[in-house]
Order: sequence, then structure tokens, then C-alpha cells
Amino acid sequence: MDSLKIKGIMVHQYGGPEVLQVETMDRPTPGDKEVLVRVHAAGVLPIEWKIRQGLFKQMRPTTFPYIPGSAIAGVIEEVGAHVTKFRKGQEVFGRSSNGAYAEYIITDVERLAVKLSGISFAEAATISGGATTAWQALFNNGNLHKDQRVLIHGAAGGVGSFAVQLAAWKGAHVIGTCSTANVERVKSLGAAEVIDYTSNRFEDFAEGMDLVLDTVGGETLERSYDVVKKGGMLLSIAGQPSQEKARDLGIRAEFSNALLTSETMEEIAQLMAAGSLKAVIGHTYPLHAASEAQLRSQTGHGQGRIVLEIQPSL
Repeated sequence: MDSLKIKGIMVHQYGGPEVLQVETMDRPTPGDKEVLVRVHAAGVLPIEWKIRQGLFKQMRPTTFPYIPGSAIAGVIEEVGAHVTKFRKGQEVFGRSSNGAYAEYIITDVERLAVKLSGISFAEAATISGGATTAWQALFNNGNLHKDQRVLIHGAAGGVGSFAVQLAAWKGAHVIGTCSTANVERVKSLGAAEVIDYTSNRFEDFAEGMDLVLDTVGGETLERSYDVVKKGGMLLSIAGQPSQEKARDLGIRAEFSNALLTSETMEEIAQLMAAGSLKAVIGHTYPLHAASEAQLRSQTGHGQGRIVLEIQPSL
């Protein structure tokens, strides 16, 4: 009997968006501890175009060919022989270790959580790599609590938009930086103050911060040390902070990139379903437009998360 065929995006070499090719491939079969997920939505994360361009090939060479992506939401189509946590037909979300830009993917069950009926597949696909990254940085790394002052760079972006909401939900005083076009949106997410970086230097408006979350990197990260109060913390998801500089200033600095458990993902989903947390989706694309989606992500000036909405052909 012939294998069932599916559509997916395959990358065979480093390069620009043009190397993201739509291909027909065999539908994968889950192992004993894996599930097969019919993907309805996949998040498009900045790390994915950086991998595609070969920016990490010295540290972590890529094995070609590969299916890009990790953040998924969909329906379980088949379960492995030793899987008891999930069943066929359940709606789930989380991350895949076998790619996300495809009609069907396989992944191990520890990477998944149950999707609640109150949130859409597209919204659920923003949680892994978006809300989870913000949660890890603010609460697990930063130990943020009520009444602290937190500065969030890139407050309108895929991670920043969640970070603003989560910090405000915790009761912190939130200051966000963004472009002119996004000022009102960031205010609506819960920021007490918003700094338009196109016309103002954040150093002139933010000082004595308990926590700074940098989602931009580069010059923004370098300029952020001086606004952190002594004993405070600088966290970045976009660059490696200097430990030497942090010690000289009497602050802590960390690169935040740890993955969260499925239990924490479920907690985030509950907040979203209850209306306490909103998924900000900037743009959606069909699977065959994955190259356009990554190109938009590459500009670095998007609003919210970019999502592929996938309509399986099987």
C-alpha cells in the first residue's frame, strides 16, 4: 500500500526565503512515545529565518533537508503504542522537534498541552515561542512581582506583546518601547507608559528599572545596562549580555531561552481562554507563502506574532 502523501516546506541549503520550498512528502508515522498531529496553525519565529540563513552554523550546524518551525496547534490524528496522555481527536498545541511547516508532524507528548475550546488554533500557535518566552523571562528568570518597574523593548512584537500583558497581570509598572504606529496598541495591552523609540531615547524616560526585558538586541541591549537599578536585572532573548559589564554596574544579566513545561503552557492557555491574556496576531499566511511569512519576520518591525494557517489536503 502506498504511503499517504502530504504537503510541507522543506529546506535543502542555507539561503534567503527562496530556499523554503513546498514539497510533497510521505506522511510521518509516530513512534511508540510520539503522536501524529494534523497541523492547523504554526507560529513563525525569528529564530527560524536565522537558522535558514546559517547564522548559527558555526555553533549548531543544520542537518539538511529539514522542515522549519517548532510552534504548532492542531488535532491528534494518531497516537503511538505507549502513549496514554493523549488520544486521537484531541486538540493540542505546543512545540515539535520535527518541524512545524507541514500538514502533519510527529512529536513526543511531553512537548504538547491540551488546547482549550475558548482559543483558536492560530491563537494557540502563538503560545510556544511567544507567551512561553515572555513567561520564562519575566517569572522564572526575572522573578518579577507586584509593584516592580519593568521596561520591555519591542513591546508590540511577538514576545513583547505577551510580556507587557503578563507583567501588567502580575501587577508591575510596565514601560514599553515601540514605533509610533504601535503606541496605542501597547497601551491597550497594559503598559502604563509607552516610549516611541523613533522620536525618543528610552534612557531619557526610564531609569531605576527593577527589570529590563530586551527582545531587540544590538544597540538596544547595549544601551539598556544603565537604566537598570543596582541589584536589578537585564534579560535578553536577542543577545548575550556582558557578565563583566553587569558586575561592574552591580546588576544581574542573563540570556533567557529555556523551554517551559506542558503544565506551564496549559496555565498560559487558561489565562488566554479566560480573557486575561490576548494573542496578538500581526499577520497570517497559508503554508505555500511560508517564504513571505519569514521575510516579514525578518524585517523585525512586525506587530504581534506571524502565523501560518494550514489546511491539510488529507
